[in-house]
Amino acid sequence: MADRTLSLSIDGKEFTAQDGDTILQVLMKNGIDISHICYHPSLGPIQTCDTCLVEADGKIVRSCSTYAKDGISIISNADRIKDLRKEAVQRILANHNLYCTVCDNNNGDCELHNAVADLKIDRQKYQFSKKPYEVDDSNPFYVYDPSQCILCGRCVEACQDVQVNETIHIDWTLERPRVVWDEGSKINDSSCVSCGHCVTVCPVNALMEKTMIGNAGYLTNIDPRTKETMIDLVKSFEPIITMDPVMALSNIESKMRDSRIKKTKTVCTYCGVGCSFEMWTVERRILKVQPKPESPANSISTCVKGKFGWDFVNSPDRLTYPLIRENGRFRRATWEEALDLVAKRLREVKEKYGPDAIEFIASSKGTNEEAYLMQKLARQVFGTNNVDNSSRFCQAPATTGLWRTVGYGGDAGSIMDLYKADLILAVGTNTAESHPVIAARIKRAHKLNGQKLVVADLRMHEMAKRADLFIHPKPGTDLVWINAVARYIIEQGWQAKEFIQKRVNFYEDYLKSLEPFTLEFAEKVSGVGVDEIKTIASMIHNARNVCAIWAMGVTQHQAGSDTSTALSNLLLLTGNYGRPGTGGYPLRGHNNVQGASDFGAMSAYLPGYQNVSDDNARRKFEERWGCKIPNKPGLDNNTCLEGIDSDRIKAMYVIGEELAETGSDSDYIRKQLEKLDFLVVEDMFMSETAKYADVVLPAAASLEKEGTFVNTERRIQRIYRVFDPLGNSRPDWEIIQDIANRLGAGWNYRNPSEIMQEASELAPIFSGVSYDRLEGFRSLQWPVSEDGKDTPLLYTETFNFPDGKARFYPLSYTPPISVDEEFDLHLNNGRILEHFHEGNETYRSAGLREKVPNTFVEVSPELANEHGLRDGDLVRITSRWGSIKVRVLVTNRVTGKELYIPMNSSGESAVNNLTSRLMDPAAHTPAYKELPVRMEKLEDGHGMSPMPRTNPRFGKLHPQIGVMVEMKWQRGDYVKLTGD
Repeated sequence: MADRTLSLSIDGKEFTAQDGDTILQVLMKNGIDISHICYHPSLGPIQTCDTCLVEADGKIVRSCSTYAKDGISIISNADRIKDLRKEAVQRILANHNLYCTVCDNNNGDCELHNAVADLKIDRQKYQFSKKPYEVDDSNPFYVYDPSQCILCGRCVEACQDVQVNETIHIDWTLERPRVVWDEGSKINDSSCVSCGHCVTVCPVNALMEKTMIGNAGYLTNIDPRTKETMIDLVKSFEPIITMDPVMALSNIESKMRDSRIKKTKTVCTYCGVGCSFEMWTVERRILKVQPKPESPANSISTCVKGKFGWDFVNSPDRLTYPLIRENGRFRRATWEEALDLVAKRLREVKEKYGPDAIEFIASSKGTNEEAYLMQKLARQVFGTNNVDNSSRFCQAPATTGLWRTVGYGGDAGSIMDLYKADLILAVGTNTAESHPVIAARIKRAHKLNGQKLVVADLRMHEMAKRADLFIHPKPGTDLVWINAVARYIIEQGWQAKEFIQKRVNFYEDYLKSLEPFTLEFAEKVSGVGVDEIKTIASMIHNARNVCAIWAMGVTQHQAGSDTSTALSNLLLLTGNYGRPGTGGYPLRGHNNVQGASDFGAMSAYLPGYQNVSDDNARRKFEERWGCKIPNKPGLDNNTCLEGIDSDRIKAMYVIGEELAETGSDSDYIRKQLEKLDFLVVEDMFMSETAKYADVVLPAAASLEKEGTFVNTERRIQRIYRVFDPLGNSRPDWEIIQDIANRLGAGWNYRNPSEIMQEASELAPIFSGVSYDRLEGFRSLQWPVSEDGKDTPLLYTETFNFPDGKARFYPLSYTPPISVDEEFDLHLNNGRILEHFHEGNETYRSAGLREKVPNTFVEVSPELANEHGLRDGDLVRITSRWGSIKVRVLVTNRVTGKELYIPMNSSGESAVNNLTSRLMDPAAHTPAYKELPVRMEKLEDGHGMSPMPRTNPRFGKLHPQIGVMVEMKWQRGDYVKLTGD
């Protein structure tokens, strides 16, 4: 039902509004600009500043928190109202030293500066006095100046109720209130995860990125003592000359910055959330990352990596010119020489061994257009389907599970559907560390909306601690308890009978397949108690809308595809598809692992998931490209390694994938890379994989090119060039095109937009995608019809099968590889908040290294006691496939005989030195998580924790709802301006 339209008057003129709008929203929608310092559209009313006062039906109210009513009469421009707003700003100025001209925050978006200017305040009524607190610059990324803090509470609201890290609050009981981290810790000693929300929303310069300080303005990079003297001098003249000339000067300086500071929209290249933001730069210096309310996936949210982890772009370690191996050493080469050699050697391999002797690996961190060209190079120029991307290592089983049941290999809806759900079922996902911004949405809904959260995992991570129910299944047994939940729901008659009858096939086959999964069998095999299984079933039954999220804790098992299928079956059984707040959401790991697959970098699928065995689909591409495409899938980026071993693969072209350390069984992979006749690697850095290459090509970073990414919710977004490519590095799409043209392809793409246009003409799910429709922060969620209409929520009417019905997919259970007498411990592995993957990018950030300098193995207190271990001890961990040395971190995040190693490591501590070549038989994803090991102590670490005590995991949270503004109103020094 549409919102009810209201009629009201503002300053004697008639306007309309929607039911649910606040007065401030009505004013803003109609271009009536009044000051509102504490209000932020992504935070809502905070009610601390009193600068948005209006008169409503004769009563002075805060327009940010007062809802419009039918027939209400609002006065905003009367002198008496303006005087009240001026008084509110004057009170704020007593808490803030206004020195805009020499302030790095004088960039046109300082709310206090703008309020002073808009209200034409020319003299300060209440003298500014510094607060008795030191500047806190302990955090490596940002600084807090209490004396510049106006106590608006935006940072508190962002931390408590948007990010929901619950670190900061305002201590209203102090004589001079201030923002406090934890219970009064220095920022760097607190539970602050450096997500940057607080800095993003600060309306003044109290919280600021350290990269901004001294770099933003023309007059800001001066000695602090000199600056202080200048400020004091100017302030001494203000009573005489008024603030007008000083404000005029600051406005001139602010406008000058417009030509100096470049603000470019881009998209984060870490996880699959797809956070977009403006990046502020001066030349090649990154000043800050500024997410916007209109950022479609994240709004104002970021994590520590997306906000602060961009040092790698300008790293001195970047590859800036091509390298050719000669006599066992690399030498510098020209682009012409290197590309000629690549084309020559790949042609020779094709002519000698055939097209299927070459494997092509596209980057899941590159753009859609680059993935498209990589698969086109493989199929058109070489005539092979041997092309893939790193989704094979993480999310291919989830895609398989969705293909089997609902037909599309992508999230059922949007991140906002996760926020709208009544119940989140999270299986094998450490969401708060792997997908922090999605976790923030779930934590907010859980905290404020009463959303329920069930978590199934091996570790007591943050989401497990917050859960209404946390279960700890035995490793690799999720399919068993999920199917037991499904069986119990059917036994209780709770299945969505009408939904199943109308919209799902093969129910009887599914029902029969559930027969073995009794409650008793599930408890015995999975360790999940009968009562816990019943509770989960009841919670699903009692929830109107249920979403399931899962990640590598599910997919990186031999049964990854089957467990993903079981989750989707459960959602179908309970009717949880096709409505807002429902569906399956496998959380994608890399920024464009979804897009690389969507645009055809897969061994069995052409762009848009058109099967290579489909004669009609294949013919369409063959006619457009003038070639023949094989009708059978090629080797993927996992099975190609066995292909090298059996002499089927002789050459590889790898873009942006650290195969040597992220693939399973690193020793095996390295041996296979050594066997290749020819290897070309395209990357930003000399990766471990690149060390085995014959030619290394320097790739541009995402900030140095244009294109598009697809995030985990199927959202296509544009990136824009922030910098020119560093040195002689080049965008991947240009390099691929040059290689193709040396082999006679005759490509002539002048811009990535032309590549997208071709893809949209050949892949129906992208038919309405164009760069014009993706301008700025606009985005589209595929499938996109020719008229540009996208599909934020799938399956509202039909599923993606010929008859429009979903399909139950019957399953059986195969036990995982498990511990035994020789290898008596289970080793789990995964991501950590501060680093991404093996750390090729994040270890080049000094701040991220400070928080987590290296990897470690988490050991439970009981196991540490049994082995005589304490923090910092060096241990050897051995599996059937290898061994590593790593330092111990004793923690109750793990229990019993289960260990955990973050994957942020390389060399002798890299976890994939231990993993096997076992894989999911359907998706060929390695069974990274099935890893029995043994552990022995090598060296005493003297209790020195490998995780610094300044890591936020050692902090103490201070949860509360919002700013607790009522405590301000109760203070004796607060005099009300409102009429309440």
